[in-house]
Amino acid sequence: MNTFKKPMTTHLIGTEGRGSQENFRARRRAFRTLHEAGCFVIPNPWDIGSARYLQQLGFPALATTSAGFAFSQGLPDSEVALTCERNLAYIADIAGAVDVPVNADFASGYGKSPQDVADNVTRCIGTGVAGLSIEDATGDPSSPLYELPLAVERVRAAREAIDQSRADVLLTARAECFLVGHHDALRESVRRLQAFAEAGADVLFAPGPHDPTAIKALVDAVRPKPINVLVVRDSGLSVADIAALGVRRISVGGALALAAWTGFTRAAQKLKSEGSFAGFASLVSYADINGFFVTDYDTRQSDG
Repeated sequence: MNTFKKPMTTHLIGTEGRGSQENFRARRRAFRTLHEAGCFVIPNPWDIGSARYLQQLGFPALATTSAGFAFSQGLPDSEVALTCERNLAYIADIAGAVDVPVNADFASGYGKSPQDVADNVTRCIGTGVAGLSIEDATGDPSSPLYELPLAVERVRAAREAIDQSRADVLLTARAECFLVGHHDALRESVRRLQAFAEAGADVLFAPGPHDPTAIKALVDAVRPKPINVLVVRDSGLSVADIAALGVRRISVGGALALAAWTGFTRAAQKLKSEGSFAGFASLVSYADINGFFVTDYDTRQSDG
């Protein structure tokens, strides 16, 4: 029984402006085109302000981050704490606040059975996203990955839900082998990603590796389907380096949110422990940030 199926009472789409169905359809077409050639960075905002700023910088698409949003709400990054309803509201906020395609970090689909996944994917599509990702992690440390047959059925159910919606949303399937500490993470990731591709995933994703050899092996294993690579630390590789490996899409997960938390926690700790304001050195100015939002606000008002 799906315990997550509650009616959404807010964040409805299909009305006007950035949330119009026509705009969402255009973004979905643009998102699919981005995956056809080259390599692009899809950064992960944790709130509307960070989403608006990333769009202004010129990124062609954005992705949500369950970790970044959870931390901003005083919650751990888990499906128990960050419920389906709460995540859907956040996804809808981001999709409705920007003019570029948004990919949803939709965890494990908030349900074990394929039918639960399908039902919740249908709800996620309703937020206006151009894409969404489904993980194969169970959240159970004693058995951290769904057995492959069930994992495949869950991806297939997500695919069928998208097809029935006729919304042309891109489906990303994630193999969490590296993140859960699988003893043969690369081999098992390849096995799972290939199976997910057969089940109808448009994009494949095995978060964890930063080694060029492992990344290239994943790219080659699912070619010609596109691979997403997660970069959450400075591994020494540039965007150009990763693109040269054949990667189509680069996301940063909660890294930008952690960058903000890094500055905040260090400044706050120094203020408390030392009585020092040194943590406020080299801040971006109030005038710069407020000026951006003044201009952004005026632009949105003039756009109606």
